[in-house]
Amino acid sequence: MSKLGMKRTREDYIVDTVVYAILVLVFFATLYPFYYALVISFNQGIDAARGGIYFWPRKFSLDNYKAVFSNEQMIDAFSVTVWRTLIGTALSVTFTALFAYSLAYKELMFKKVYISLLIFAMYFSGGLIPYFILLKKLHLMNTFLVYIIPMMLNAFNAIIMMSFFRELPGELKESGKIDGASDFTIFSRIMMPLSKPVLATIALFEGVAHWNSWFDSAYFVTDRSLKTASFVLMELINKANLTSVQGTLDARAATYAAQTFTAETIRMATMIVVVIPIVCVYPFLQKYFVKGMLLGSIKG
Repeated sequence: MSKLGMKRTREDYIVDTVVYAILVLVFFATLYPFYYALVISFNQGIDAARGGIYFWPRKFSLDNYKAVFSNEQMIDAFSVTVWRTLIGTALSVTFTALFAYSLAYKELMFKKVYISLLIFAMYFSGGLIPYFILLKKLHLMNTFLVYIIPMMLNAFNAIIMMSFFRELPGELKESGKIDGASDFTIFSRIMMPLSKPVLATIALFEGVAHWNSWFDSAYFVTDRSLKTASFVLMELINKANLTSVQGTLDARAATYAAQTFTAETIRMATMIVVVIPIVCVYPFLQKYFVKGMLLGSIKG
């Protein structure tokens, strides 16, 4: 007997079995490629080339990760990426929230014009050459700010946050004004604390975008000390053959590479290095996604 007092039939058990079997298959198909990459990254490269590795390393080795991190530029690149992600995400969420809150304000003059320009900018761009010229005129080329300023406002994220602010009760603003609070005080002390679900979602989007970005580092930065980890790792992957890998490593790592590394194991190790930080951050934001779903269901 179920909790609702209804007896489960044979068809119910069959349907449940089929559903669970499908879920297990989907889960395995989704998780296994990442797990396989992890296994290969911890296996000796020459041994992995023989094949036959499926669920655990046959010859455990950390040489693949030693090869990645022995790159002279890798530590500096990770430092640049971490600072870029932290600063860029914080500023992007802040400015996007300010912009979206102003567009959600009913009394804003020329509101429809601003929204139309926002939507137009979301679908159309000037192209790479005008963008390059703009960055050069603003003296952002070959500076750390080229990673930060262009990504401080995202049209799609602004629309999401604007829709969220519109759903918040208007009485909150009115009560704040009655108490003598300014618009900025209402935004920072009333609206922002209530917006943690959408802020966490946008922060995750922006954090992933900053962490994985390599395009701006490749085309707008020539200083090697300002290159990001994604760009350096992409270079390593593109050169992932024994000769080119040895050319990017120090002498000691090159000796290891000649004995144990292969292009495949280097690719797997670099992929794990890029993915792991984002995977570790996601669980801390999961609770805010759940709160956002509950908030949407209550308002619906």
